[in-house]
Amino acid sequence: MKIILALLVFSLIVIFHEFGHFLFARLNHVTVVEFSLGMGPRLFSVTRGDTMYSLKALPFGGSCMMLGEDMADMSEGTFGSKNVWQRISIVFAGPLFNFILAYLLAMIVIASIGYDEPRILKVSEGSAAWETGLREGDLIRSIDGKRIHIYREVSDYVLFHQDRMSSGQPIPITWEHEGELQKGTVTPKQDEAGSYKFGITGSSSIRTKAGPLEVIQYSAVEVGFWIHEVIGSLKLLFTGGVSLNDLSGPVGVVDMIGETYEEAKTDGAYYVWLNMVNIGILLSANLGVMNLLPIPALDGGRLFIFLVEVLRRKRMDPDLEGKINLVGFALLMVLMVLILFNDVRKIVF
Repeated sequence: MKIILALLVFSLIVIFHEFGHFLFARLNHVTVVEFSLGMGPRLFSVTRGDTMYSLKALPFGGSCMMLGEDMADMSEGTFGSKNVWQRISIVFAGPLFNFILAYLLAMIVIASIGYDEPRILKVSEGSAAWETGLREGDLIRSIDGKRIHIYREVSDYVLFHQDRMSSGQPIPITWEHEGELQKGTVTPKQDEAGSYKFGITGSSSIRTKAGPLEVIQYSAVEVGFWIHEVIGSLKLLFTGGVSLNDLSGPVGVVDMIGETYEEAKTDGAYYVWLNMVNIGILLSANLGVMNLLPIPALDGGRLFIFLVEVLRRKRMDPDLEGKINLVGFALLMVLMVLILFNDVRKIVF
């Protein structure tokens, strides 16, 4: 059952991403040769108009193959025949649709169980927060000039700003105490593990019911949180805060979905469904961000080339662009194999 759920979640996210490319290709009168779910050998296909719709053997990934994607073909209906802004819209549509899907899924979660308001459940006596005047029941409204909407943003600040936390410099903080707005500064203290903390405890599992307008607002907050989470994690990866061992590929994600399913199924089908929707938000936002990275063969790599084209007011040589994307794809495949090996190693050992 957990494998089926994982495949359904993956399929929804991938098909929505590729549908973004497909829709904008059609809007810009580009012929879509094949629209497929999965990779590898073709299991089933049906042709409608100029497009073959395919289901492939490996349930990871998908594609929207357009006529003339190599840019060398400039004939009518090809990708290469379109101007740079049309090509940008087609390529950007994939990540954009991932963010749209994440928002729609977030609306389901927020409408169902609400949001985690940034309320303090406990303040450790003698901690930095205690000395500043924060107390149990207070609501944190901003930290270091950044507005706080949900408690997970507080946790994120602590995780991704350890350099700022350890600087010894006071951090501005705004909080609400018994309905009144308070302002002050807090200088984080180092705990026994060596991390710098404010000394407060909250919870992301305690939810506040949201009205219709709050569902719209906090769904955007939810997607923004996960986008920030992915970007922050990438920064930690490059600065050594996390290692490649912490990365997960499709196998690792399937394992995570399986574990989530096993934990949630004792609470009933509703909570299994809600957890799968929540994972869908995380994965869809993740895929959107990762695809925008300026790496050849990814959407972000192609968008970077188009940006160069805009600045130069001249197209890159199609052969050169093809070679760049080919090298990028090869390196991406090597990375995927390493991540796959790492996923299997973590599960087996």
